[in-house]
Amino acid sequence: MGYETALAAYDKFDFTHDGRTYPVYRRGSGPAVVIMHEMPGLHPLVIRFADRVAAAGMTVFCPSLFGEPGKPATRGYALRSMLGAICVRREFFVWAHDRSSPIVDWLRALAARAHQECGGKGVGAVGMCFTGNFALAMMTEPAVVAPVLSQPSLPLTAGSPKRAAGIGASPAEIACAKRRFAEEDLSMIGLRFHGDAFVPDARFDALKHEFGDRFEAIEIAAEDGRPDPRMAPHSVITLHLKDDDPDGPTKKAEQRVIAFFKQRTGA
Repeated sequence: MGYETALAAYDKFDFTHDGRTYPVYRRGSGPAVVIMHEMPGLHPLVIRFADRVAAAGMTVFCPSLFGEPGKPATRGYALRSMLGAICVRREFFVWAHDRSSPIVDWLRALAARAHQECGGKGVGAVGMCFTGNFALAMMTEPAVVAPVLSQPSLPLTAGSPKRAAGIGASPAEIACAKRRFAEEDLSMIGLRFHGDAFVPDARFDALKHEFGDRFEAIEIAAEDGRPDPRMAPHSVITLHLKDDDPDGPTKKAEQRVIAFFKQRTGA
């Protein structure tokens, strides 16, 4: 149906690492930011956010990890995409509370290439929903200097308190991030709506406990999200961003993330 027209301003290339190949959409100039889309895929509101990062003086790299690039998000599409990702066990570990997904190795390699091509102080990375915790796990790649976890939803909880407090990164990845935060004076941002069942309180509590003041938590009241009859507020910088409220909490969160990327990457 021509959904890729939403990405007409982007250059497309296939990136292969360790036997895995995914398409990547690139736009802009300046230091690199890897933007990992949420469920159901690289939909137009993720692209809108990427456009704004590019307009702020950075080069965005948007891999398409699942779904159909450019296709608008709908409830049915999201459900089909989530079921598909859950079934692809070799790519995504959706229940593991103490390890990252295999796809993170590919993302780290993409970040290294992006830094080599674009320069700057390093690479920014934002994960959303299903990919939220990937930005933290990517810190084992030295090029990554600005991780953002937007509504990090893995591991899925299924009523398990242990999973609810899971960060979705291995002990080695967490230790590496903590060391780099201290030695390189780095930090990360986490975003969520209060009451989001996919991002329980225990998960942000665990991040605050592990990383202290190196973890900047931006938590927004549900009523401050864009009303959506399909679902409770979840996607802070895309689906539930109140774009017509420049002084509102979601818009300020978007602006903070872009400023964070500019500062850390040297854009």
